[in-house]
Formats: sequence, C-alpha cells, structure tokens
Amino acid sequence: MRPIVIVATLIAALALTACNTVEGAGKDISSSGKAISKTANDVKN
Repeated sequence: MRPIVIVATLIAALALTACNTVEGAGKDISSSGKAISKTANDVKN
C-alpha cells in the first residue's frame, strides 16, 4: 500500500507543476486518479 501512496504523491506533484490553469490541474488530477485506480485494481487482482 505504501508504494502506491508514494507514486500517487509523485504523480500529483508532477501534474500540478505541469499545468498552467485550474482546468489543466483538474484534467491532470483526473488522469492521475485513473492511473492510481488502475494500479490498485491490478494489485488487488
């Protein structure tokens, strides 16, 4: 569980530094959330 949290934090930090607008931040966070969900499902199965 801990590695997933670390990866999620890094992705969120990179996503927030890469976007220029609030809309861009929303898209970045959404795509990061999808990646985290996919990883969690892969680990669970």
